[in-house]
Amino acid sequence: MFSIIRASLKENLPEMLTCSQQIQDLDDLRQYVNETLSHNHQLEPGAFAMTERILIRGGRPCGLFFCLHGPRSVKLTAIWENEGDTILFYDSAGERFGKTRLLASPCLQLAAA
Repeated sequence: MFSIIRASLKENLPEMLTCSQQIQDLDDLRQYVNETLSHNHQLEPGAFAMTERILIRGGRPCGLFFCLHGPRSVKLTAIWENEGDTILFYDSAGERFGKTRLLASPCLQLAAA
């Protein structure tokens, strides 16, 4: 019974956006993340503050966490995982809505310095 319910729920879910992107440097990465989060939630790109944090695994930087602080305390997030060259995008409910595979990515060591 549960498999039938689970299958019908999957049919009604929108397909997650997946694409590829070439990023030259950290500024390009920030701009791409800001534009993707903004466009998906019908916000003006650059109109709201975006913060970022370096993610550490085993004492070494492994990615960046981005948070776009939208209107009415809405927070939209993205995580760039540099080893897999992937950016995962999340909406205000914490549900993933997109995934981007980077063709070329910036050096995270520069961001950690």
